[in-house]
Amino acid sequence: MDWGRDQRWGNQLAMGIDFGTSGARAMVIDRQGAVVAQAQVRTSGTESGSAADWLAQLTALLADLPRSVRQQTGAIAINGTSGTVLLCDRQGHPLTAPLAYDDDRGQSVLPQIAAIAPADHVTHSATSSLAKLLWWRATEYGGQWPTVDPPQLLHQADWLGAQLHGQFGITDYHNALKLGGDPIRQIYPQWLRRLDIGPSLPKIAQPGQAIGTILPLWVDRWDFPIDCQICTGTTDSIAAFLASGVQEPGQAVTSLGSTLAIKLLSEQPVADRAHGVYSHFLGRSLMARLAMAPLAPGSGNTTASPPSVDRWLVGGASNAGGRVLRHFFSDQELQRLTAQIDPQQLSPLDYYPLLEPGDRFPICDPHLPPRLTPRPADPAAFLQGILEGLARIEAQGYQLLQQLGASPLQSVQTAGGGAKNDVWTAIRSRHLGCPVRSAKQTEAAYGTAWLAWAGLLGPT
Repeated sequence: MDWGRDQRWGNQLAMGIDFGTSGARAMVIDRQGAVVAQAQVRTSGTESGSAADWLAQLTALLADLPRSVRQQTGAIAINGTSGTVLLCDRQGHPLTAPLAYDDDRGQSVLPQIAAIAPADHVTHSATSSLAKLLWWRATEYGGQWPTVDPPQLLHQADWLGAQLHGQFGITDYHNALKLGGDPIRQIYPQWLRRLDIGPSLPKIAQPGQAIGTILPLWVDRWDFPIDCQICTGTTDSIAAFLASGVQEPGQAVTSLGSTLAIKLLSEQPVADRAHGVYSHFLGRSLMARLAMAPLAPGSGNTTASPPSVDRWLVGGASNAGGRVLRHFFSDQELQRLTAQIDPQQLSPLDYYPLLEPGDRFPICDPHLPPRLTPRPADPAAFLQGILEGLARIEAQGYQLLQQLGASPLQSVQTAGGGAKNDVWTAIRSRHLGCPVRSAKQTEAAYGTAWLAWAGLLGPT
């Protein structure tokens, strides 16, 4: 396809909006993937906030973007934190305060889920969307929905997207996974229907699917084109993965933030609840639209071949990570001491760097003790021991995914603050046995903007 002459694109831009734990960011990109505008608002804490707070943040983001950029925006998609949900009525009016992604009050309903859900299903977690929905029904509605106007569950991205297109009751299959949705068939499975919660479940669509044009009130207020398409979104972590531009099986992204999270693109799904491993469906249709969109993040690729088989995103997250480094070293110390380390010289220290007992992945043990002794007198040697320990955890994580049946690891892109540490990168490459480089794009808003571009292509 010749994107330069295709009239669907004109001078349009695509906007991605990322709602995270510390605030929200909007990024607007052109057909070559260049960022032409961005805006950001921050919150004072990590709580989920209220729906009114979300709407205020969305409005502030749009207001901060240049009018000329809004006038050329042809598609918008929104991502939100996975598992952050609220109940609302059929018109989208909130009936409850949101429950955050890490809210585990659903512990009390886990026996209901355990009785019917597949053994390794992600809904077994107390923080899953399904656990939150069942908890609401038990505590706010006496265990049974009203027969007239039962409440609707929406994820953060669902509710915010509906503010722009007006159709409440639609989700994407990434957000729907923790609700029990079947991402391949885009329906709710028979085992879930036994819970009698059907009226409260949103319809499942493909991520990046155009739902409708933007509401007139946003056109009148902010000068958006009347044909600007609002697309379904995704979760924040998947949006960050999409921003990397990874498209081939065996390619992976490691996020080196306060914790260490890995995601591997695979031709096979894997799940192991005992190790905190599960898979998100990317599929052929979505990947084909992403490959055909007029940009591929970070590479400027316009000729990527659509996949012939489904793709899955498999991964897990360890409690170890940059938080451990911050506990022992300042930024200045990290920079100075790193320069003293030979990354090709193996450290004799055998650390498992945790600040408190317990890890989720690749060892799932709530009582796993930290291992940070013996501590050498040389601070550079101590730092290297921690970096080596983190690299071993990362390598063990990817080895576990492959043992479970995921595609063999070929290369790793790195996101997060640790990506800037060349010595750590060399150490990690030695442990992983594959090329490691920094991702050119790491912002979830960027990945969501690319998803919005794909939405303009329509279903494949």
